[in-house]
Amino acid sequence: MNIAGIVPLAQTAEYLRTLPAIRERCSRVHHLATQGKLQYFDYHPEKEDAAIDLCIGIMKDKYKSADGGVDVQKIPPHGRWRHLDAGSPRVVNLLSQWSQEPNAIDQTERARRTIDLFLVSVLLDAGAGNVWKYDEKETSQSFARSEGLGVASFRMFESGFFSSVEGQPFQVDAQGLLKVTPQRVADAMQVSEQNPMVGVDGRANLLSSLGTALKANPEFFGKDGRPGNIVDFLAGRTKTDSGVVQLPLPALWHVMIQGLSPIWPSRLTLASIPMGDVWPCPALRAANEGPHQEADDLVPFHKLTQWLTYSLVEVIETVLRWKVVGMEDMTGLPEYRNGGLLVDLGVLTLKPNALPTDPKSGLPYAEASHPAIVEWRALTVIELDRLAAGIRKKLDLTVDQLSLAQILESATWNGGRHIAKQKRPETGGPPIEIQSDGTVF
Repeated sequence: MNIAGIVPLAQTAEYLRTLPAIRERCSRVHHLATQGKLQYFDYHPEKEDAAIDLCIGIMKDKYKSADGGVDVQKIPPHGRWRHLDAGSPRVVNLLSQWSQEPNAIDQTERARRTIDLFLVSVLLDAGAGNVWKYDEKETSQSFARSEGLGVASFRMFESGFFSSVEGQPFQVDAQGLLKVTPQRVADAMQVSEQNPMVGVDGRANLLSSLGTALKANPEFFGKDGRPGNIVDFLAGRTKTDSGVVQLPLPALWHVMIQGLSPIWPSRLTLASIPMGDVWPCPALRAANEGPHQEADDLVPFHKLTQWLTYSLVEVIETVLRWKVVGMEDMTGLPEYRNGGLLVDLGVLTLKPNALPTDPKSGLPYAEASHPAIVEWRALTVIELDRLAAGIRKKLDLTVDQLSLAQILESATWNGGRHIAKQKRPETGGPPIEIQSDGTVF
């Protein structure tokens, strides 16, 4: 055994699980795009200005200021909260209910419960397909896609679906999750032949795996294996400055990437470390003219972990009143709404005959692991940075005044949905169909 070769590979594996690695590796792919050296996509930077203008127009429509500009104070960060509160302030009402005397619970337990809810809701948020919807009897409203999954997960949480404690529905714990089955998930999410959902088995397996991970990491999740117990772990990593409790983002990221790593399907391992949302990009290897180093062609995204982190940061800052510092390392999310915006506006175009075409929809399609999808996602990460910079420049705002999380919420994600509905009114789906198992997007 070559021990000398194992150590660098283990170091590379740990590096690929960090936030800075996402931008660094995606930048390599984007650089190849500027040289026309990608296998599946062409890049058209001249189209970026139109994308920026469309994003600003969408921001003004929803968050217009008195002078006709954009009221950035009204823009929330991108996070699961929006979907959980679709059509009704469910989370706000629940927090209010938990605060009412004489049965009020303290701030820390409110945060634990909210983190419990958000974590399982994010894990259930992978694409459900173009047909599925959720009918909420409490409000007589129907929701599809991310909002439908959010509302469904809220009602599951409220009913005690994830709890093993009799009389305490508002909890997620390891024992409760280990009882989850595909049939129970399908029933709770109203899945039927007439209301099909993509990736039911993947979602159920993810929740069951989460139960195993929570039990295996009591340092983060406590003896009872509750996601919300990370509050107690993180409290020991905070510092107070001018009366404000500050939490370094790397502390939260460490819990997410380390504590939850067992839940992701084992697609790729390096030095016996499961990598999660990390994929080979053959274009990187083809462009490397020197000696090939193992793992040089791997591109990390950690999309669901980042989506979860964005969502939990909002809970931590809103419920606990802590300030999370270091958010600049977070990237835009490489998923089909943000990426679809770039394809629909022509910033990115598929090379001719790069992918097969679905005979029913007429759209190109591929598995989530396909090199074309890896290229698309990597380009999306860097293009979101570029669009964000362009939006701020045109609005004369700084990064501190308009965060990437706010731009994802108000501009690119909503922009991707907006233009998809224009171009594909029957489904509102993405311009490239991704065959997902419910654990990537």
